Amino acid sequence: MAGLPPSTARPGTATTVRTTSRDPGCATAAGAPAAVAGAGGAASRTRAPRAPSGYRALAASLRPHRRTGLAGALLGLVGSTLGLAQPLAAKRLIDNLGSGRTATGAVLVLAALLLGAAAFSALGQYVLHRTAESVVCSARRRITGRLLRLTVPELDRHEPGELISRATSDTMLLRQAATQSAAPAVTGVVMLVVTLVLMGLVDPVLLCVTLTVVAVLGTVVGVAAPAIGRATRQAQESVGEIGAALERALGAVRAVKAAGAEQREAAALDRMAQDARRTGVRAAGWQALSAAASAVAGQASFLAVLGVGGARVASGTISVSTLVAFLLYLFALAPRISQLVDAVGQLQVGAAAALRIEAIGHMDTETAEPSVPGTPPAGAAEAAGRSARPAATVRFEQVGFRYQPGLPAVHRSVSFTVPARAVTALVGPSGAGKTTTFSLLERFYDPDTGRILLDGRDLRQWPLAELRAAIGYVEQDAPVLSGTLRQNLTLGAPHTTDEELRETLRRTRLDPVVARLPLGLDTLVGHRGSRLSGGERQRVAIARALLRRPRLLLLDEATSQLDADNEAALRETVAEAARDITVLVVAHRLSTVTTADRIVVMEAGRVRAVGTHAELLETDSLYRTLATTQMLSPGATSTDGDA
Repeated sequence: MAGLPPSTARPGTATTVRTTSRDPGCATAAGAPAAVAGAGGAASRTRAPRAPSGYRALAASLRPHRRTGLAGALLGLVGSTLGLAQPLAAKRLIDNLGSGRTATGAVLVLAALLLGAAAFSALGQYVLHRTAESVVCSARRRITGRLLRLTVPELDRHEPGELISRATSDTMLLRQAATQSAAPAVTGVVMLVVTLVLMGLVDPVLLCVTLTVVAVLGTVVGVAAPAIGRATRQAQESVGEIGAALERALGAVRAVKAAGAEQREAAALDRMAQDARRTGVRAAGWQALSAAASAVAGQASFLAVLGVGGARVASGTISVSTLVAFLLYLFALAPRISQLVDAVGQLQVGAAAALRIEAIGHMDTETAEPSVPGTPPAGAAEAAGRSARPAATVRFEQVGFRYQPGLPAVHRSVSFTVPARAVTALVGPSGAGKTTTFSLLERFYDPDTGRILLDGRDLRQWPLAELRAAIGYVEQDAPVLSGTLRQNLTLGAPHTTDEELRETLRRTRLDPVVARLPLGLDTLVGHRGSRLSGGERQRVAIARALLRRPRLLLLDEATSQLDADNEAALRETVAEAARDITVLVVAHRLSTVTTADRIVVMEAGRVRAVGTHAELLETDSLYRTLATTQMLSPGATSTDGDA
């Protein structure tokens, strides 16, 4: 169809607004439409953004949950502190046994410390994991709420599968970051410092031996951490590419199978999987190096302390109980070091994921507010709830538009009027700009020059929600969503009564379809309506638009897949609807619009003629050629065909 957008759309054409969520939990949908304030999107896009920081993005994702996260960390800290007291209790127990004193009290204290440490650590882990689930929930609600409000040009710039991966796999990485990096890093540092202090109190010489080995580990981790971050970001981008490619193939699976292209598509996915594997292996290699360094440091520390400590015991400088206590602290220190090393790796992973998620917050979103100064149409909000709504009038005034700078213009000074309570048809060859007209009316894009008026007011002065509430739009491919037939019909009118639904089904000749379905209106229609025929999907789309009781009905090749009988019936339905509302039709098949009140002939992005079918046959050569090709000129014997 004419004027379909290219894969990369013109940036900044639609009104946008920046929104951020301050939801501390998952009780409300973060980034919901109610949170949108003002129409400052255009200005916000001109500000120079700060350099992206994964750590700052990760901190922003975790900040609303800092209280519960801190509570989990403190509980874990208490458990770890009780664990640090165990070597001192063990030292006391050994001293009591060595001196012949009773050890009952020391045993009870040690048992209490063991049980207390286990209980507080387990409770802390539960709180942390619960907090992590809240982090993931909030992030997903924030992402999904924002993705559905992205402008059409913004969506044109991204693959759907890649955006989906940010709401699924990337948010899962946030959970790991919350439980395996942020809180463990805080508690690990605190406990590391406390452990080192206690080790220094037990024996400073052995502490110096331990720190020498740990310093080597710190050097290795410092080198590996940036490499882990780079490899992780590349791995996550590769996963996003796989999601985009898979969504592309599955979205057109019939075309892929019909073309015998399964192996070619599978090979492309295989290459992407191999790329993801290579980047994942690279990240795993650096993480393994850090883990190995941690293990070596632990073993080396133990051997060094055992050797030096044994010599000090033999010389009488320290007692056996002191060496045992120090070794117990060393055993407690080794997991802390490993925990910190793992936390650094997970921090890199979480920062990369948070950065990809934060990028969605900088994408252009639609706002419900007008984008240019002006007062919304009086009573528009109230009119939206009334059954009797006046038919709309539309006027294009010198409208010019192109999808992207450098590409040919789709509209060139387009001007025409659509009167109320009438059927106006747009016809012309492919590429004339007919479908783009509908995209501009719905404000999926804004014109570069000129203006479009609805009821005498610039579309950009209408609140977007009210504008679209006044329009019923039936797209060329009549998309049907996965779910039940009832859910599809009432998508834009959830409060439709059963009587209204039955009447609309009758008018669109869907009642026989519903009657033969096993569960009637509650039958699942399959992915993209795969269980319905093309004509049935078109009738569902038309019924869905009529149930909204629009003031302006846009039909883009809405009967192209219908048989002659159903097409004639729907023409009558449209003519009946035009008594109360305004109808604008895009058609290649002129047989569907010969009775239109007004026909606008478009060619190469311009309006070349306006009139009735009979008038245009006399005055416009292009229309006469189209009619002759489809045997609609005087004396023709057929009324079917497709330009």
